[in-house]
Amino acid sequence: MNKPQTEFQRTFTVEEANATLPLVRAICQDLSSLSHEVVERKERLSVLLAGRDENRDDLYRQELVQIEEELELDSQRIVEYVQELRDLGVEPKGGVEGLVDFPSMMDGRVVFLCWKLDEPEVLHWHEVEEGFSGRQPLVVGSGTRQSLDGSGSESGP
Repeated sequence: MNKPQTEFQRTFTVEEANATLPLVRAICQDLSSLSHEVVERKERLSVLLAGRDENRDDLYRQELVQIEEELELDSQRIVEYVQELRDLGVEPKGGVEGLVDFPSMMDGRVVFLCWKLDEPEVLHWHEVEEGFSGRQPLVVGSGTRQSLDGSGSESGP
């Protein structure tokens, strides 16, 4: 569900988004790496547990319980990485891919500046309703940025 524009913690210009990228990139690298590991371990654990009696007490039960507990801790770390991004005003969109959106203003409407972990800087934007598939390249002078309260304007994406 999309947030109304008044619910965003802040909006970013392209320059502000790019200035934030070193920290966002570091968090996204950790988030992506851990997300990959968790997905793979959950898949392996699912195979190991398939058709297995949960109450069965054998040599492997204790190890499987430990793996489940570690997965829970790592899942909590993922939640913490996501919260770190949100605390910066960034909208995480894909942990495994390292995909984030920076709320921005263009021509008087909220849009997202879109960045993915393997990109050198913020180079794309999309409408709030469009998502990643609606990404468009940024062009110089493609709109104006106004604060969410309607005051002031600056050049933007």
